[in-house]
Amino acid sequence: MQNLHIEHPEDLILDGNLEVFDALYSTAHISQKIDGAPSIVYGINPNNGRFFVGTKSVFNKIKDMVCYSVEDINEKYDKRTHSSLIDVLVACFLYLPRNNEIIQADFIGFGGSNVYRPNTLTYSFPEIVKQKIIIAPHTTYEVEGELKDAVNSPLLTTFADSDDVKYVQPTVDRVYEGKDVPPINTDRVTFMTPKEAKIAKRAVNNLIREGVELSDANLYDIFGCNHLVNLYQIIRDIKSDLMDSFIVSDAPKCYNDGIEVKGEGFVMVTEYGIIKLVDREDFSYANFTKGRFQT
Repeated sequence: MQNLHIEHPEDLILDGNLEVFDALYSTAHISQKIDGAPSIVYGINPNNGRFFVGTKSVFNKIKDMVCYSVEDINEKYDKRTHSSLIDVLVACFLYLPRNNEIIQADFIGFGGSNVYRPNTLTYSFPEIVKQKIIIAPHTTYEVEGELKDAVNSPLLTTFADSDDVKYVQPTVDRVYEGKDVPPINTDRVTFMTPKEAKIAKRAVNNLIREGVELSDANLYDIFGCNHLVNLYQIIRDIKSDLMDSFIVSDAPKCYNDGIEVKGEGFVMVTEYGIIKLVDREDFSYANFTKGRFQT
């Protein structure tokens, strides 16, 4: 599957991608990331015109995990080990609309309550949800050949709630002041090769997983260049200020360990590429250590 990985902006700078500054200061389509689980893929397979549901395994190149019926779901998933997933997929198959597109969404829960914790974060709706299921759609797929070769892109469409489905698609506004990109002198920065950057990103994630502060000293041990550390921290500061400036509406209240937060983070779709803005030392640590669906 040609699934484009969305990067953290600070990670992009490691191998010298200076367009990350243009992306952070540019106009953009901004969406809030929802911490739901499991991830559901559904829609019409253009190769046969049939509606299907499944997880991201529908794009598996070897094993066929595309479910075109309730019978398919029960045959392809073992009830002894995947009973909860089967219940979710059956409900999605019964209640999701048969739109002529392929959508990926995070599952929030079944109707009947106003408080849900599908994964790490807890969501509180203003009233009891009456719809059968609650989902947060975020990605769409284009298929020109086989389903396994689908190409993804951020979903820019907003769906209206139905009698059966409640959609969680918060609106994110930003006070754009037209600030210019600050001048950046990289003469003394030793950037990494793509291979070195990949190893460094893994090391940073290990620090986060272990609850270790992303201090200058700890980052220097990974990057080996003080000037690259400074650049990395500058982008983290810009990212933090940017996230603080976002105004989120049409969203359930969100809590992490009882503290109200702005959610998992945000995705910015810009002319320079797609980036994700996440408080990694807060949410990513919680997701690594407490998430119900860790990978």
